[in-house]
Amino acid sequence: MPTPHIEALPGKIAKDVIMPGDPLRAKFIAEKFLEDVECVNHVRNILAYTGTYKGKQVTIFSSGMGMGSMGIYSYELYHDYGVERIIRIGTAGSYSLEIPLLDVIVTRRSYTDSNYAQVESNYLENYVDASSSLNKKIILSANRLGKNIHLEDIYTTDVFYPDKTPDIIDKYQLKAVEMESFVLFHHAKKFNRQAACILTVSNHFTTGEETSSEMREKGFTDMIILALESCL
Repeated sequence: MPTPHIEALPGKIAKDVIMPGDPLRAKFIAEKFLEDVECVNHVRNILAYTGTYKGKQVTIFSSGMGMGSMGIYSYELYHDYGVERIIRIGTAGSYSLEIPLLDVIVTRRSYTDSNYAQVESNYLENYVDASSSLNKKIILSANRLGKNIHLEDIYTTDVFYPDKTPDIIDKYQLKAVEMESFVLFHHAKKFNRQAACILTVSNHFTTGEETSSEMREKGFTDMIILALESCL
């Protein structure tokens, strides 16, 4: 059934979903990589498209920015639409010289200092693991494609412009930061589904390098292809 945030009819969303944050990136991916594409959601301009990739039905569904937005859509996709697997693809800021600009990170575990999961589900841990079986598929796909990846623990934050570097980064030796994966992994755990997160380094806190907004929307094809191949 449609929800207050998703208008797609039953059967219009695939069991495998790839979730970029940016709605325009979802549109770009669907038009460039999928066949027989249908736009299945326009609500609030959170665009979603279902089509096929090498014969496999896949939905590209934008999540918006931050845990609040990802929380709404991942909850409804798992709970109301019966989605089995979600792979978030997005950008991250790197703290490590060993992970330079444009390198790809596969998330092993997401840490947070947010109380999102505690408020929603009384979940008191400050970390959630990605689905190991889905990560194994991603790693195998990367090896087959000859793509170099980093398997790392990362920080999921509520705050894009903090006044100081959060203590959690040094405490757990976290290599990069983004804003959505913790709640995605939490919902996968809650509903006994699968979730993974593939990130491209878009800015670097040590070197000061960063990418353009156009590159974030239409670039990062290594990450996109890796996610699509992992759905096969």
